[in-house]
Order: sequence, then C-alpha cells, then structure tokens
Amino acid sequence: MSTEQHNSSRLNVATDLRVGISLPLTDVDATIILSHIDQRQSFLGGTVSRVQLALNVSDLDEAIGFYSKLFASTPAKVRPGYANFAIADPPLKLVLIENREGRGTGIGGALNHLGVEVEDTAKVSQATSRLSRDGLATTEEHETTCCYAVQDKVWVEDPDSTPWEIYTVLADAPVEAGSCGDASSICCELQSEVAPAATTCC
Repeated sequence: MSTEQHNSSRLNVATDLRVGISLPLTDVDATIILSHIDQRQSFLGGTVSRVQLALNVSDLDEAIGFYSKLFASTPAKVRPGYANFAIADPPLKLVLIENREGRGTGIGGALNHLGVEVEDTAKVSQATSRLSRDGLATTEEHETTCCYAVQDKVWVEDPDSTPWEIYTVLADAPVEAGSCGDASSICCELQSEVAPAATTCC
C-alpha cells in the first residue's frame, strides 16, 4: 500500500468513528497510539509528590496496627508518640500523632494538618513563589526540626484556617531532639492549640 493510500485509509477510519461506526485499527495505527501512550507515561515518570495526611490518634500502637492492615504497609518511622507511613499505592504520607487529650472519638479532633511532601528544597521554593504570586499568605521555615526530621517548608491556610504545609525532608533527626524539636515551628503551635500538654508535631 502506498503512503497516500495508507493516509486515506486512516482518514476514512477517523471519519467512520465520528459517525459511530467502529472499525478495527490497523497495525500501523495501533503502533502510533501505543507510541503516544509510552511518551505520556515517560512524561509523567520520575519522582512524584504525595499528599500528607497527619492524624491525631489516642493510642499509637492501636493506630499503627489498624493502618498497617488498611494500607497493607508497615511504618517507615516509629518514634515515641509518632509514626509515619510512606504508602506507594495510593501515594500518601500518613502521619500518626499520639494525642490522647485532643483526639476525641469519631471524626472529632482527628485531623491535625495536611501537607504535600516534595522532592527537594527547590520544589518548596517554587511552591512558595507560586502561592505568593496567587495572593496567598505564606510562612516559610528553613531547616526546622519537626516530626523527628529536619525540614524546609512553607505553610498556608485555607479559608477555614486549615493548615497546609509543602515540605521536604533534609535529614533524619535524633530521637532526643523530640518530634517538636523547634518550639517556634508552626507544627508545634498546632499541637498547643489542640492540647496544651502535647509536644508532638507534623
């Protein structure tokens, strides 16, 4: 088949599809479509940011047991009063913060804060610039110790004052630093709002 005939055949297939007639694709057509899919997958490849969900829990051990079963996963980090899961499917950073006084039952007191974990400090800076350009009030924190880790982050609040952080983890922090190693960080302020005696964050 000549190039002209092949192109004409493809045009006819497209025309028939528009009028509701379904015809099989030729080998060449399928190859073109699969090539586009491969390019799309490649474009979406690489490191993917993931949403962080930080929950207050009344009993850390019980919560770890439940969420291990729910997501068929084991914790990435467990520290006194704190645990996190790095879940691949769905992409999620699940943080559990033991807060017996502030948790309550049901959905009451369940949410601590929300966030997005990104690859590096450059991504945090890009997010900060974008959010500022869009008119949102931002609060930056650099090399702050939180969640037994050293982090760079930026905070914003939604219209109902729900806190969101976009952050990256720079390094692990020693256990003796505590979950709320930097008392001036916003995550520590969040804990004092929920339960004055709490010392955990993020």
